[in-house]
Amino acid sequence: MRLGLFLISPQWPGRTHGEALAESVRLAHLAEEVGLDEVWLAEHHFMSYGVCPSAITLAGHLLGATGRIGVGTAVSVLPSTHPVALAEQAAMLDQLTPGRLRLGVGRGGPWRELSVLGGGEDAGRRRWEHGFAEELDVLRTALRAPAVHGPGPLVPFDEVPVVPRPAAPGGPPLHVAATSPATVAVAGTRRLPLLLGMHAGDDEKAAALAHWTEHAGTADPDPAEHVAVGIAHVADTRVEAQRAVREALPRWLRPGLAGYVRADGAPRTPTDVDAYTDLLCRLHAVGTVDDARERLETTRARTGIDRMALMVQTTGDPGRTTETVTALGELLGSRAAPATG
Repeated sequence: MRLGLFLISPQWPGRTHGEALAESVRLAHLAEEVGLDEVWLAEHHFMSYGVCPSAITLAGHLLGATGRIGVGTAVSVLPSTHPVALAEQAAMLDQLTPGRLRLGVGRGGPWRELSVLGGGEDAGRRRWEHGFAEELDVLRTALRAPAVHGPGPLVPFDEVPVVPRPAAPGGPPLHVAATSPATVAVAGTRRLPLLLGMHAGDDEKAAALAHWTEHAGTADPDPAEHVAVGIAHVADTRVEAQRAVREALPRWLRPGLAGYVRADGAPRTPTDVDAYTDLLCRLHAVGTVDDARERLETTRARTGIDRMALMVQTTGDPGRTTETVTALGELLGSRAAPATG
């Protein structure tokens, strides 16, 4: 099993933006220290749910600040950036830190960043509704070929060379976040492994993988494994762990999720954060160290997924988070390598 952290950079009540980002950096260093394999970085705009607006930028910082651990984006949102610009940044990081970057991309949601960053409300909506496959193919070509052009219709442009080229043929491993059968099919036909979110249980993840296999024609992802995202919080007893998460997590989730505002101004149904917190506690590794081990092994057995990324900032208490990350490292054994950067 390859085990890593899912770092959202949440702004807990009373914390500054700088403190939220600094905590993500601290946890990446800690993950490397205790022997975890990688960290995955979320990207959000205009909200306290997560204050990192560019996963690829934070990835560059962490790749330079660490020496061994893998760093992935989970995800870079294609409708909010140009696929060639993202390919250039990923290729540069791959040259500077060969083999350590993983590039996760996604379609995102119908949120207001489409109006601001996607070329205006109409253009952003079209890219979100119809352009993901086109943008994904442009990104793949830019990472694999010495030149790329945009055939359109949503991102048309004349052929340009891609500079720099990635260090590895084909560029860094590419993953696709998917919450719908249509996006799973897009990833499957291209044989790109999935990033499956923490809202989905084992059965839902297994169903997505089965759908992926139907379109890929193989059970083996290319070029790397699928990723299962979850949460983790470790305490002396299961009751203590789940009580701590149920009491604390809504304090971040309630204002954070309220930051999701539709680009078209339409109202959205508020999330029942208490029910969502309860769901996360039931689905994922919230309990003792033994509970966490059993939960992770069960997910692997039921889904076949061998790569896990866990959101550990579940209480807003850095001390408790440190204890959880340390416990996860102990689950894998002492495998930390000395830093070289």
